[in-house]
Amino acid sequence: MIEKIQSCCLSVLLLFAAASCSQKHDHHGKTPLVELDGQFLYKEDLQAALPLGLSADDSVLFASHYIRNWSEELLLYEQAKRNIPDREAIELRVANYRKALIVHDYQQALITQQLSEEISEEEITAYYNAHSELFKVEKPLIRGLFIKVPLKSQGLSNVRRWYKARTPEAVEQLEKYSLRSAVKYTYFYDRWLTVSEVAAMMPLPVDEADAYLRRHKQIELKDTAYCYYLDVSDYLPVGAQEPEELARPEARSMLINLKQVQFFQRVKNDLYERAVQRGRIVYLESQEP
Repeated sequence: MIEKIQSCCLSVLLLFAAASCSQKHDHHGKTPLVELDGQFLYKEDLQAALPLGLSADDSVLFASHYIRNWSEELLLYEQAKRNIPDREAIELRVANYRKALIVHDYQQALITQQLSEEISEEEITAYYNAHSELFKVEKPLIRGLFIKVPLKSQGLSNVRRWYKARTPEAVEQLEKYSLRSAVKYTYFYDRWLTVSEVAAMMPLPVDEADAYLRRHKQIELKDTAYCYYLDVSDYLPVGAQEPEELARPEARSMLINLKQVQFFQRVKNDLYERAVQRGRIVYLESQEP
């Protein structure tokens, strides 16, 4: 119903404009609404731009503004064409931009057709090992174990002993204890977290966390409600070699880009060689200076 109201209002508002449109012009099935020096604004384009859910009055107002903007932009464009002295330079830039768009779309089509295979895990590992200098830690990282328990919990002496031990038995005891008493338990001996991520779990200022965790590997803190225990098994400062498990997404992206560059270089070389063999490239002057 709303669409019918909008359409009706637009038609009434713009009927006078449609009457002035050239009857001999081929509009390719579209309905002309406004003509300005042989340029047309079509009803279908206006309807496509019309936001959904507008009232009938708002639809009429939107249509009025849209036509005004269309007319002003077209008039400004025509004025600019008459007053820009170096039209050839602009046409050259437009042609270069058009060529770049066509080449880009063609390259994307070739990528889809020819480079759709996944990069293997072995390729990623080989690339990481061969270019390890490219992968550096940008934020300090740690591995370890963290547990947060209420201040008045039972068995805190056992927690202190278990979190320092790092043995499978101690970890198992901590996991069991966390199920019934811990507010938060995070096992990350097998993965890297940023220092800021871990500092956010504790009453430890983020801006001081890096320096603090460099000096302390087993940390016990408490506030008025909780006890916090952190065991740091590994620490990596900024600039250190980034672990492979973290570098793999970036290494994969680099490898894909490299394969694309190599692929397109082969495509260009093949096109050039075929053009030379078929005599399509003709030097009209000597290549000597």
